[in-house]
Amino acid sequence: MSNTINSQAIQLAYPKRGKPRSKALTALVFLLPALLVYGLFNFYSIIMTLFYSTQEWSGISANMTFIGLDNYIKLVNTPAVWHSLLNNFKLVIISLAVQLPFGMVLALIINSDRKSMKFLRTVYFMPMLLSTVSTGILWQLMYDPYFGLINKALHAIGLGKWAQPWLGQSNTAMVATIFVICWQYTPQYMILLRAGMTGIPEELYEAGRIDGAGTVRQFFHITLPLLAGTIRTSAVLSIVGSLKYFDLIYVMTGGGPNGATDVMATYMYKRGFVEFNMGYASTVATFMLFVSLVVIISFRTMTTQRGEGGQV
Repeated sequence: MSNTINSQAIQLAYPKRGKPRSKALTALVFLLPALLVYGLFNFYSIIMTLFYSTQEWSGISANMTFIGLDNYIKLVNTPAVWHSLLNNFKLVIISLAVQLPFGMVLALIINSDRKSMKFLRTVYFMPMLLSTVSTGILWQLMYDPYFGLINKALHAIGLGKWAQPWLGQSNTAMVATIFVICWQYTPQYMILLRAGMTGIPEELYEAGRIDGAGTVRQFFHITLPLLAGTIRTSAVLSIVGSLKYFDLIYVMTGGGPNGATDVMATYMYKRGFVEFNMGYASTVATFMLFVSLVVIISFRTMTTQRGEGGQV
């Protein structure tokens, strides 16, 4: 009897090592299909993009010529590249300054159990339900200098002198396009922030009301600090989306007029699929990846340090 008890005690103290290893193997088998797809469409694509960036290649020819870093030298010395990157950073800054605050305001508005809020949630989220192409065409028509709704409205209220070809001149095209992007994507952050608010215990607000905290103090001392993680995640999504943005700008302006609304993605598309210079386009894509990594790592480092210091 004592030998049996001792053997059981030894087994409990020193469990077999094969079981954890078999569990890890089982998990790896189930993850393998997803890892293969992810590796094929991400890591392999990145490696091939790096390879193509050192080649002179049209993208449709079987012939490639190794040119080393010539594409990178050309990229650094091309003013249009830096203009496109500047437009990307404009989009990043305005998106952070507009989409997140307005998303927060809308989230606070719909964060209620009243029946009317169900209707408002649907209305506020409608821009996200439209496809990017249909949104671009819709706003193209609204910005039309002769028949567009915006210029017609300005004439109707006596501000006809402000009417202008919004997408047809360099000084207004980028601003008009960014406005549409913010209009379409603000509901996305509304939903994210609203989801974060649902995780805040109601007891905290009750304790705040007992202590005499009004709505404003509750927001700054309860809601905002507890939404810090959601806000950081939303900011990262906004930054990444702005740095690689393409579709709505291409639909509305094609990067024009005269490259005024070009961002890195539209510039890359033109070089690769219009001029058939796929080697140089791969260099632009590599540069976009590098810039995105630097910006995101820097942002995450700064916000993490501030979060550890007790700030939002």
